[in-house]
Order: sequence, then structure tokens, then C-alpha cells
Amino acid sequence: MRVKTLVAILAVLMFGTALADNHGVAWSELSQQQQQLLNQFADGWDALPAERQLRLSRGAERWTSMSPEQRSQAMDRFRAWRELSDERRQQIRERAETFRNLSPDEQQRIRDNFQRYREMNQDRREMLRDRYQRMTPEQRQRLRDRLKKRPRPRPRD
Repeated sequence: MRVKTLVAILAVLMFGTALADNHGVAWSELSQQQQQLLNQFADGWDALPAERQLRLSRGAERWTSMSPEQRSQAMDRFRAWRELSDERRQQIRERAETFRNLSPDEQQRIRDNFQRYREMNQDRREMLRDRYQRMTPEQRQRLRDRLKKRPRPRPRD
């Protein structure tokens, strides 16, 4: 179980939020649960960069607030992440950075589009995916430009 806990913590850290400041976290400021989860870092905690301390402490905090089902899902995501090639992980990191740099409106537009895509039946999704993959880079850019200009659909009740 200890290995699973560590894996889940690492998964949470991989998908964590951006850091708000550059101040570290003193070991004594961590809750007992956080200290227990991060025990392997205890001896060298003060030597860790402030950003790493923050990521670890926030990840441990999130982990302790998760349900067993959420923890299991986090471990599955981390396992899948570890199975990706280095190139694919780098591509995902770059796309995540690009997304974080978008305006809140653009981020929401992407989330809305993705939700609509997920709600489509499998045949429709495959047809759209195949059509997109056959497009040239220029066609893809025109599509992105056209989608940016479209008004956002109203939320469904």
C-alpha cells in the first residue's frame, strides 16, 4: 500500500496547480497526515527547493482529501503517465503550458468543446477524429481560427 500511496502522491503532483509564490514550507508547518505521507523526504526537507516543498505539501494535502475511489483513479492516471514515452510526456507538458497561458475565456471554450465531444456517440467522435487527422496543417489552422470566432453556446439546463 505504501508504494501505491507514493505513486498517487506523484500523480497528484504531476497534475498539480501552478505555484503562487516562491516561499517554501517548513516541515513543522505540515499537518501530521502530510508528514506521514511525505516521511521519506523528512531528513532532506530543508534542502529541497521551495517550489518542490510547495508542490509536495499541496499534493499531500490533496491526497488526504481524496476519497478511496479518487485515490485509485489518481494511481491509474499516474500508471498510464509512466507508460508514456518521454516524447509523449513532453508533448503533453507543452500543451498543458500552452493551455495555462490562454485567457480564462479561451480555457473555458476548450473545456466546453471537449465536453460536447465527450457527449457525442462513438461513431461521431471517430468520424471527427479521422477527418481532423486527414487535414493539412493549414486546414487545421483555418478550423481553429473559425472556431475562435464562433459565439460560445449557452449552457444546457
